[in-house]
Amino acid sequence: MADHYQTLGVSRNASPEDIKKAYRKLARELHPDVNPSEQAQERFKTVTHAYEVLGDEQSRRNYDSGGADAGFGFGDIFETFFGGGGQRGPRSRAERGQDALLRVELSFEEAIFGSEKSIPVDTAVLCDTCNGSCAKPGTSPTVCDICRGSGQVQTQVRSLLGSVVTSSPCGSCRGYGHIIPEPCVDCRGQGRVRARRDIELKIPAGVEDGLRLQLAGSGEVGFAGGPSGDLYVDISIAPHQYFGRDGDEITCELEVPLHDAVLGTMVKVQTFDGEIELQVPAGSQSGDVLTVKGKGFGRLRNSGRGDLLVKIQVKIPSKLDSKQKELFRSLAGLRKSDAAGLIARKSGSFQGRRRG
Repeated sequence: MADHYQTLGVSRNASPEDIKKAYRKLARELHPDVNPSEQAQERFKTVTHAYEVLGDEQSRRNYDSGGADAGFGFGDIFETFFGGGGQRGPRSRAERGQDALLRVELSFEEAIFGSEKSIPVDTAVLCDTCNGSCAKPGTSPTVCDICRGSGQVQTQVRSLLGSVVTSSPCGSCRGYGHIIPEPCVDCRGQGRVRARRDIELKIPAGVEDGLRLQLAGSGEVGFAGGPSGDLYVDISIAPHQYFGRDGDEITCELEVPLHDAVLGTMVKVQTFDGEIELQVPAGSQSGDVLTVKGKGFGRLRNSGRGDLLVKIQVKIPSKLDSKQKELFRSLAGLRKSDAAGLIARKSGSFQGRRRG
């Protein structure tokens, strides 16, 4: 492998400025515009690679310590000096449309079973007049007479290495390569117009409050008939007066008179599946939870439904007449072993002894 210091003709203790000067001198001599021979081009690559390694402080230390060559690549520095890179040829006039965001509020029941909604939105749609071509019907885009359809114009400038040709987007056609002499009147040459359209939205059962749904390709149509963006739908669920939610389960509380809690009873409860009969076991306590299978929310990621959880709240009478008081005194006399005491505290979103 050739020694990079010898390639540039400098000593090993040469300063960064000396290395740069040596490279510039050799580069001028070997520049393809000055010396187009294959031998000169190959040597120019070797000189450039040597400068890549020695011109960077870190890569030079690595090289001096016996490590592998480092640098940013011949292609990078060659493009820096002689132009090129970036976009080649004309750019497409069509652009992807923007994404859109909607917020939809569902009732509690719609979240349980799912829903289908037709939602009007104001958005960009394809222009029916020009069908996205941006040109007036009966006309068509013409080739730019400045860049001749390439979308690029070349400029020759002088640099430390001599004359360098650089490319940049054509200012006449803005890099498209074509010009629209007669734009569509309805869309003003954009290929799209603002209009109201209906979005058909199918909301699955079991959606949660705050969930965001994505509808690919349902957003705004892009410029010049480009592909549509996506539509995002943020879901919010209105609270219910009697029912709550714990995951896939519906929760509610059932107030039971004291005597029914002691003796047990059959009660009718109105649910989202209609009225059901619910057995309250004898000896039920406040906080006991009765489970009704399959009457909860639809499972969003699985089949079936969650359960309905009914928490019992025993209603203690606050006012008693004399006869009722006497009956309770008699009951208290029969249950003298019962006494008040602290119980362990429970935590959780819907704790309670499950029954049923």
